[in-house]
Amino acid sequence: MKMTDFFSAQLEREAVGTRRALERVPEGRPDWKPHEKSMPLGYLSTLVATIPSWIAMQVTQDELDLAPPGGGGYKPPATGTSRELLQAFDDSVAAAREALRNTTDEHLATPWRLLVAGQVVLENPRDVVVADTFMHLAHHRGQLTVYLRLNDVPVPAIYGPSADDNRF
Repeated sequence: MKMTDFFSAQLEREAVGTRRALERVPEGRPDWKPHEKSMPLGYLSTLVATIPSWIAMQVTQDELDLAPPGGGGYKPPATGTSRELLQAFDDSVAAAREALRNTTDEHLATPWRLLVAGQVVLENPRDVVVADTFMHLAHHRGQLTVYLRLNDVPVPAIYGPSADDNRF
């Protein structure tokens, strides 16, 4: 099996559970967080919605600088409503699908770099970075389900039943 096919199938599987979680994010609580050191619900839900777009960026760009010299950099989409959050997610998944459809396994074996203020903090083959992105998504989606629970929002089934959703 080609890596592009493997990653495409994984994207489709992960998109289902991620959408279920994002559909349940309550509106009007973007600043809520369970602890002072935790990220706010609005930031976390936007992060979860846009992580799939990282795959497109990892395929189509050679690097990302999180704090480029001179300022600027990535600006997340506005996701103040459920509709905007789900649209950001749909756009993110569509971008990842397109990138995977238009690349090759050979390209995925080439290096990709993460920089901070011009300094390389990570360099790996793209296939490794893409695989890590799926783990990153699962981590933050799990974090989001805890936020849902703490806000008395039913937690969706993702890899199997939850206490609130026994669809399996």
